[in-house]
Amino acid sequence: MNQPRHCPAVLIAAPASGQGKTTVTAALARLHCNLGRKVRVFKCGPDFLDPMIHERASGAPVYQLDMWMVGEQESRRLLWEAAGEADLILIEGVMGLFDGTPSSADLARHFGVPVLGVIDGTAMAQTFGALALGLARYQPDLPFAGVLANRVGTLRHAQLLEGSLTEGLRWYGALSRETGIELPSRHLGLVQASELNDLDVRLDAAAQALGSSCEVALPPPVTFAAPAVIEAEPLLAGVRIAVARDEAFAFTYGASLDLLRAMGAELSFFSPIHDRQLPEADSLYLPGGYPELHHQALSANIPMLEAIRAHHAAGKPLLAECGGMLYLLDSLTDVHGSRAELVGLLQGDAVMQKKLAALALQSVELPEGVLRGHTYHHSLTNTELAPIARGLSPNGGRGAEAVYRQGRMTASYVHFYFPSNPRAVAALFAPDLETAIAGKPAPTVDRVETQSNVGGGLPPMRP
Repeated sequence: MNQPRHCPAVLIAAPASGQGKTTVTAALARLHCNLGRKVRVFKCGPDFLDPMIHERASGAPVYQLDMWMVGEQESRRLLWEAAGEADLILIEGVMGLFDGTPSSADLARHFGVPVLGVIDGTAMAQTFGALALGLARYQPDLPFAGVLANRVGTLRHAQLLEGSLTEGLRWYGALSRETGIELPSRHLGLVQASELNDLDVRLDAAAQALGSSCEVALPPPVTFAAPAVIEAEPLLAGVRIAVARDEAFAFTYGASLDLLRAMGAELSFFSPIHDRQLPEADSLYLPGGYPELHHQALSANIPMLEAIRAHHAAGKPLLAECGGMLYLLDSLTDVHGSRAELVGLLQGDAVMQKKLAALALQSVELPEGVLRGHTYHHSLTNTELAPIARGLSPNGGRGAEAVYRQGRMTASYVHFYFPSNPRAVAALFAPDLETAIAGKPAPTVDRVETQSNVGGGLPPMRP
């Protein structure tokens, strides 16, 4: 029988987004790695970009933790496994500490992980103490480790912030607002780790700066209970799946790819930008990413466009998520008005917007079963295609993403978290139709349309 495991752990949270949680988490990871410690980092909630940074900072895979999308049991398993190999577990929270349902605070409380509050100290002095006290005392049963100041100007500034703390709140140090430490961002979040040539320099600089102002001792250990053991079924044994991965398509969950392999699939990666043909494959996976930044290069690779059309024409499975779906449309226009013709398997066009068009967790009832995930995009899509399903947001907010299907092709703005329903995922990628329809019966269109109005639907979308 598996036994509980013990490992020092802390959840890095903040009053709001944009306070610098990712920079601080990455700096802490690199700091402890440079001291010879084995660090495992997790990201709370759906995110692709922050984990790329943390993988570089820690030298280890980064997975998501979430009480809804990932689930309590899977989150428990991931933490328990990490506790068996790591000297320190770091969890980066999402949004503000108490924002959303479930929130970062809910996860910290459930697993008994103390919270380290990161507060942007820019243009602030004694008010820092008030914010720190609010984070620590707003929910009395929340384990709280202390606070760390980010974007501090001078040593005197840091002393003022530390001196504002009351009721025994612990000071964990400060990180300056040097430009060489901050991580650059764009419309979907941080710039991808692979695009930052000086990322390791930035991480080492942040680690050194943090180490000079804070204690580097490990926090107290947290006890992680043993999870129930669930073996993956070999539902995709021998199935060859080609996965797009390059500058334009990189938004994949490590846990999703792990699941495909655990079910027996053979994964091969290719670049829709640079490669001229697909790998030998039974199924195709086009994840999200930044096709809008590379749409002209994608359009110019005619052999790859033809190869994807041929894959679909042969009746082979194809799953496209967000940026992958945009790639399948007739055209994509960026924010500067530059239009490029793309694969053309989905009738319609997409236009990039300067503002966010959708952000929500999603639960989608497909013919194969219910899958969970999230949506986050800056484009609007215009198509006359009728969706086979729409997503539902568990928070009741705006979120009713359409899912389209033509033959064995399934496309949507939703980024699916595959472990939320392994059998449904296996059915989506299985080459034979008998396996592919082995899930639940498809909901009627009328029922799906009614559900999509929860929380007011998503007005910007034009499905």
